[in-house]
Amino acid sequence: MLPKIHRKFKYHQNTYRVGHRETPYFKEKVHPIEVREKRISELLKEMSQTGFQGRKLGEVVEVWLDMLRQPDLVIVMGLAGSMSTTGMWKIICWLIERRYIDILIPTGANISEDLYEALGGSYWKGTWLVDDEDLLKHKIDRFYDVYADELEYRRMEETIAQFMQTLDQDRVYSSREFLQLFGKWLSERGVECIVSKAYKHGVPIYCPALVDSGYGVAAISCMKKQHLIRIDQMEDFRELTRLCAKRKTGAIYIGGGVPKDFCQLAAVTRDLLLGWKEPIPHEYAIQITTDAPHWGGLSGCTLEEAISWGKVSARGKRVTCYCDATIALPLVAHALLERVDFERRPPQFDF
Repeated sequence: MLPKIHRKFKYHQNTYRVGHRETPYFKEKVHPIEVREKRISELLKEMSQTGFQGRKLGEVVEVWLDMLRQPDLVIVMGLAGSMSTTGMWKIICWLIERRYIDILIPTGANISEDLYEALGGSYWKGTWLVDDEDLLKHKIDRFYDVYADELEYRRMEETIAQFMQTLDQDRVYSSREFLQLFGKWLSERGVECIVSKAYKHGVPIYCPALVDSGYGVAAISCMKKQHLIRIDQMEDFRELTRLCAKRKTGAIYIGGGVPKDFCQLAAVTRDLLLGWKEPIPHEYAIQITTDAPHWGGLSGCTLEEAISWGKVSARGKRVTCYCDATIALPLVAHALLERVDFERRPPQFDF
């Protein structure tokens, strides 16, 4: 007969006793998930007690909730990838409406390709196993397994161009000011999209690569009509740095790229404005990415690596979930919907 082993955890000077062994490593058990009827937030909470990326996805919700509970914390979101074409843009609108984010730093594509749909265009389910030359003949644009009508895409670009022609050629705009005015213009016309929602709810948008999208095409269209629009990207960075200079900040990165580093650099340059000798890192950080750190690129680099730059606090809360954002973001948003039972007083910005 095998001896009966009583598994008891006993805490003593950071050492845990398991059976006949003592170890400082056994601290929290992994809990298997029981299949039963439950809310999404319950499932993600249970997943946070498991392992691998399931645990990390559950931890994303916990860290985001903690950020929302912190008074005077500015939550900055970097938004990369082709999110709007895959139906994610209304989630971003919802986060803005609830003020679960305070500043948005998107790619130009994510704040133009939502407009494509908001203006009446549709994205269609497709396949990557297709003759792309034939798609070109039919004027169909492909985003992996999503199709878009090139003619509707041009209509979206022409709408942006129409707005640009209302602007003063003698002024130089920051992207924040440009997009704020565009949001107002769209709101007056009843168009509901990320930019118009941000205008209504006082969420500034900084787009450090605005030209890399339909906005760039629209600018060329305006130039052909002798109307030149200029965007000062340096002013974007100066303004964002001033905005974050004396505030506690937390960062949420959906993907990586330019939006991620633009947000991170604001943390390491605000000390220059304040005359401090050390950087002022983000106190919280959440990252959802499909890239890997061993290629050396920013999109996959760990939040621990960011600590070495002073971009993320070594003492703050941080979590990276390696997951497709089209899987993670809907689950996390619905968990927040179910679990936020308190009133948040978001920071207000005066421009």
